[in-house]
Amino acid sequence: METVILHTALMLKKKIVVYHPKIEAVQEFTRTLPALVWHRQDGTILHSYMHLNADELEVLQVCTGYIAGFVDLEVSNRPDLYNVFVNLAESEITIAPLAKEAMAMGKLHKEMGQLIVQSAEDPEKSGSQIIQDIALKTREIFTNLAPFSEVSADGEKRVLNLEALKQKRFPPATENFLYHLAAAEQMLKI
Repeated sequence: METVILHTALMLKKKIVVYHPKIEAVQEFTRTLPALVWHRQDGTILHSYMHLNADELEVLQVCTGYIAGFVDLEVSNRPDLYNVFVNLAESEITIAPLAKEAMAMGKLHKEMGQLIVQSAEDPEKSGSQIIQDIALKTREIFTNLAPFSEVSADGEKRVLNLEALKQKRFPPATENFLYHLAAAEQMLKI
């Protein structure tokens, strides 16, 4: 389930902070996370080793979503820096109160979790095959979102048709996730 939380946070372009007192553990873990959103091919979200100083934190302030690694536990007292806090040393993941609504889990997340568990438990599958499985399921999520979008008035991009999404009568958590996903993908009408 923890992987599903991280996948959801990455899909929604949330801020993820990872803490462990050993830099090697922080870097190893943080470097694997962008693979959960392989479809984006965006390495700029990764800041595998940061310090709690103004110059480095300023870099994070301009990012909409990121993965940032820290070895200073003081980062846990900085909720302004994260939507999801991963304490690797204690094997705990915390969702910040302000992110709980957007991160509400439903059937879609359960299916993703089951896929991840099944893929990871399959001794025949390599790490790259597991990533491919997650990427295929992610593509399926975007395919499910497509019927609820339309070309914008300027013809530049696809935008979410909120009424069409509501008419489908998805479970509340699924509708909420798809709405926030559309927001993360800049598919909302301005």
